[in-house]
Amino acid sequence: MSDPTPVIDDLREESEELDALVAELSPEGWRRATPAPGWTIAHQIAHLNWTDRAALAAVTNEDGFRALVEQALAAPDRYVDDGAEEGAKQDPAALLTAWREGRAALAEALRTAAPGARFPWYGPPMATASMATARLMETWAHGLDIAAALGVTRPPTGRLRHVARIGVRARDFAHAAHGLTPPAEPFRVELTGPGGDLWTYGPEDATQRVTGPALDFCLLATQRAHRADLALTAEGPDADRWLDIAQAFAGPPGAGRPPGAGRPAQGEPR
Repeated sequence: MSDPTPVIDDLREESEELDALVAELSPEGWRRATPAPGWTIAHQIAHLNWTDRAALAAVTNEDGFRALVEQALAAPDRYVDDGAEEGAKQDPAALLTAWREGRAALAEALRTAAPGARFPWYGPPMATASMATARLMETWAHGLDIAAALGVTRPPTGRLRHVARIGVRARDFAHAAHGLTPPAEPFRVELTGPGGDLWTYGPEDATQRVTGPALDFCLLATQRAHRADLALTAEGPDADRWLDIAQAFAGPPGAGRPPGAGRPAQGEPR
């Protein structure tokens, strides 16, 4: 993925679709509870704004980003919730403006980054395309929670290819986040995209395999649905264990959604 332009463009589209869901909400609408315990719609947008600005610091101000990392290390179990709580206290119009300005600044920084640049992050360092992919992944995942709060269905799109890819690439990080040694051998992952095309990763002859709908894999990797509620199949003990711990996001493992909670409502693919 040497040219980051396509994923930066897709990030813009994903963000604009979510923006359209919240732009006309009343103050009461911003206070609607989402499936994330304790988080309202305002918390969700505040978190996206905070992480967009953290990503902007990582791209443009390494010393500033280092200070953010130190804050996270000082309160690893609270810093995400604390950041969302602080941002959610803003007036909704101010929060919406801040999110729009922050994501626009990040997009510009990513588009003008030097070829081959790598940036620090809460997990492994990221190239420009990977940073944009991570932001798209989070925007999509938190957008699902907002859509659920509003009773809106968001059709899966081909942009999920980016989410699936980062979920696959984060296999070893997910193991490390749980204090486990990553498997030595590569896995084969075969996912059916929203349009019916097959997305494949890893060698065809790998003995450890994961197959199923790309949407389900993305829901799993972003912890928006429990494995028990998804149509994913693992072949091999290492692949099976991975599906229990998969996460596409940096930071400590989340609690995820409980089994039996179902999956977010989805419209027709497009």
